[in-house]
Amino acid sequence: MRPKFFPASVLPVLAGSAWGFMAAGHFDLSAFILALLATVCVHAGANVLNDVGDDAGGTDRQNDDRIYPYTGGSRFIQTGIMSAGGMARLGLSLLGVAGIAGLILLFSKGPTVLWFGIAGILLAVLYSLGPVRLASIGLGEFSVGIAFGVLPVTGAAWLQSGSLGLDVLLFSIPVSVWVTAILLINEVPDIAADGATGKRTLPVRLGLGGTSVVYLLLHFSGVAALVGLALRGGFPAWALIIPALLLVLAWQAARAIRVGIADRPAMTRAIEMTLGIHTIGSIWLAGSALFVAYFSA
Repeated sequence: MRPKFFPASVLPVLAGSAWGFMAAGHFDLSAFILALLATVCVHAGANVLNDVGDDAGGTDRQNDDRIYPYTGGSRFIQTGIMSAGGMARLGLSLLGVAGIAGLILLFSKGPTVLWFGIAGILLAVLYSLGPVRLASIGLGEFSVGIAFGVLPVTGAAWLQSGSLGLDVLLFSIPVSVWVTAILLINEVPDIAADGATGKRTLPVRLGLGGTSVVYLLLHFSGVAALVGLALRGGFPAWALIIPALLLVLAWQAARAIRVGIADRPAMTRAIEMTLGIHTIGSIWLAGSALFVAYFSA
């Protein structure tokens, strides 16, 4: 399930809930807990099913360049800890738990919950399984950005406030691009294995130089979304300070991507910096929303 990566699903719910509290002036704790449970279970289920898909495609078996524990899967199937069938059942069970939490929210909050839930589960499954396999056709990064950015942030905000709009969408974009950057940089050490088995991720398609450029553009687009939000009056301008400073770390990580696995220590640090950008940035956005909510009350 790779729980070390659970902040990628926990923090978007936290940020979205903080926005919803800022917008509504009240906080629904039960909705927050259920949304958190559903999102983390979808994340864990997607991780497990991704291992099943990568085993079926032969990717993990050929991956000698992985950087543990960040890339290359859990290796539970390859080392005999669990069978592929057992992993598939575990992944589907986790999605089932998420579905139960979603049903409770559906009955308490209304049918809009259904659309958020269906979108999240579909993206989790289609990322690595079925005839589509988004990760293999260059859409995996985009789907992860939606599933662990826009959906949980706007969904959590809607659960608290009952409203959606352009402002909360702009607020969700930095979280989306930060989590997309995590996946993108994690795919760099897997380029050889992914390419050999037909898993055409963006790094496989673009190479190290192109991936470095896309990585940087993602981070700049997140800051640009916050600038747009501030210009609309939806968020204070001072909230841009930390996201803008995090561009320094993004620049350093992008330089490491250009070298790739040839400099393993630098690649490892770049992955860790990307995880740090997502964590620091998401907590900052959540804290900024809570600060605004507190001082505008």
